Amino acid sequence: MNGLAINNLSMRFELPNGSAVQALQDVSLDIKQGEILSVLGPSGCGKTTLLNIVAGFLAPTAGNIVLNGSDVHGPDAQRGMVFQKGALFEWMNVRDNVSYGPRMKGQRASEYAGNVDHLLDIVGLGDFKDKAIYELSGGMQQRVALARCLANDPDVILMDEPLGALDALTREKMQSLVLKLWKETGKTIILITHSVEEALLLGERLIVMAPRPGRIHKEYQLPFADLGVNADLREVKKHPEFGKVREEILSMIWDMEEEIMGRTEAAK
Repeated sequence: MNGLAINNLSMRFELPNGSAVQALQDVSLDIKQGEILSVLGPSGCGKTTLLNIVAGFLAPTAGNIVLNGSDVHGPDAQRGMVFQKGALFEWMNVRDNVSYGPRMKGQRASEYAGNVDHLLDIVGLGDFKDKAIYELSGGMQQRVALARCLANDPDVILMDEPLGALDALTREKMQSLVLKLWKETGKTIILITHSVEEALLLGERLIVMAPRPGRIHKEYQLPFADLGVNADLREVKKHPEFGKVREEILSMIWDMEEEIMGRTEAAK
């Protein structure tokens, strides 16, 4: 069966002082192949922990992850990660960064060169192939990170606040690029973000997580990602339902943050 299944996932961290933190509790999701899912929630609700378990960086306390019918046991090329900062190799140029995965798989230049050039053209960096990473802006570096991830041809792309460090204009351009890549490649994408607007724009499906222990509080099916593929995102934001859902989610998360603050004050 194709797709990603998250089954009754729980994560408990044991602390050195003998206490423990229940980061996730009984999280279950079925994500179809080619779906784009955005994940929102207050700080400390386990969003990044969930993503790291799907990536294979963490082993859950309970539950499991199944991708295309096989259990996930650690990182592999089927799941690619794009971090908030590109985690690029500063000593390599743009082309060498993007071709790193295929080279590590033992592919010859004749096998991967055409695809690498194609991906750089798609992300708008065709004229920057030989540039050093430090010569690029933050937005351009994130484009390199996206191309590098795609060069490995993963089934699932995991994004942990990939646009959070960018200025507003660059961020909007990158949001459009993410939607374009989603439609053109048919990849499954899971995006973690703290921006409600970004989650609405980039998630055809959106989940809001509740505070610790992290769990799914509410789920939405949304039209805005599909609308944004061929439209100006500023126009998409004018959709009457966009503002309504944005305010509903903002109020929801605000109430959660107030609850967290109340717990903190009561514990003093």
